[in-house]
Amino acid sequence: QVHLVESGGGLAQAGGSLRLSCAASGRTFSNDYMGWFRQAPGKEHEFVAAITWSDGSTYYADSVKGRFTVSRDSAKNTVYLQMNAMKPEDTAVYYCATTASGSIRAVRSYADWGQGTQVTVSS
Repeated sequence: QVHLVESGGGLAQAGGSLRLSCAASGRTFSNDYMGWFRQAPGKEHEFVAAITWSDGSTYYADSVKGRFTVSRDSAKNTVYLQMNAMKPEDTAVYYCATTASGSIRAVRSYADWGQGTQVTVSS
């Protein structure tokens, strides 16, 4: 059974930084994408970033490009989301999720999800 555990959320000031981690276990992820999504109150899940386990290719939403960086440590089965130059609109619950197929930007492609971690950015 796949188990994804996010950590690193918290409170940041506008312009500040946070780093989220997602530890994955339960099977081999070498053919997967690991995605980061977020959900603000009253809104749908929104794609943030993704990375392929195999070669480290990265993908970003336009809203975070240039500010957020996704990376992985394959030896630790852990994916990171470094968030810099944060804005109040980045406030949301952030989730990691994994999939082996489908559109990497689509929520429906991801079958396994973590429990989420709250990120709050104050102005």
